[in-house]
Amino acid sequence: MAATLIDGNSLAAHLREKLKRDVADLRSYGKSVRLTAVLIGDDASAASYARSQAKHAESVGIGYDLVQLPPNTTMPQATEAIERLNHDAAVSGVMLHMPVPKGLDGFALQQRIAAVKDVEGVSAENLGLLAMGREALAPCTAAAAFACLQSTGVEIRGKRAVVIGRSVIVGKPLAMMLIGANATVTQCHTQTRDLVSHTRNAEILMVAAGRAGLIGAEHVSPGAIVIDVGTHRVPVRQADGTEKMTTVGDVRFDEVVPLASHLTPVPGGVGPVTVAMLLANTVAAARGV
Repeated sequence: MAATLIDGNSLAAHLREKLKRDVADLRSYGKSVRLTAVLIGDDASAASYARSQAKHAESVGIGYDLVQLPPNTTMPQATEAIERLNHDAAVSGVMLHMPVPKGLDGFALQQRIAAVKDVEGVSAENLGLLAMGREALAPCTAAAAFACLQSTGVEIRGKRAVVIGRSVIVGKPLAMMLIGANATVTQCHTQTRDLVSHTRNAEILMVAAGRAGLIGAEHVSPGAIVIDVGTHRVPVRQADGTEKMTTVGDVRFDEVVPLASHLTPVPGGVGPVTVAMLLANTVAAARGV
């Protein structure tokens, strides 16, 4: 029997409806709910993402501002812009669009964002709080993957979970969230020896390796929940011999869908929920986490 597909678009729409109510409630108490993004330079993909953010923020009643700085912005100038936002009481959340121009340290600039306004959840303070099991603004993609898992309604407690990936903003925080939900967690990555021996034991398999098509049928036990975080644009040969660029994940979908009990498609799985989590973090920041 084919897996039940986890519809990220539907889940994101449900989350946005809840956020609308939360924003209206906060505003009724006189609280500002506003997201301000900083974009340094003229990266086209970052600018496109900023436009998408503005649209989604507006859809739930969150104010959105984009602070655009020129490509020749210096570290002191960028730091000053972030500090101004840290001290602006009307701003609930702050984020920095990546990549930043050559010569700037994006990581250092992200760490200058006040933890209480760090809606991308990338500060050392928020990651540390998450590791300690405390309230924190969690990294959006990790939170989205976890929300997709929760949407299945399956009890997480006691389950054998395997996370493939160890990035600071996805793999590691995802493992922390699973531990917090009382799963028994094994963390693997692309250098893990005999990866199949680990993944075949997983009742929950979270794949965030950043490698297209890494996971196939041989890695998945029947009935496992598989959450695919990867997103890649790759050329796929068509029946007529031509190649077409297609979006795929870290999981070989056609191989895994007959085995898994639940599976996120790519596109349409974790991706749409990630944007909703950025908005959820903005509301949480306005509320004071």
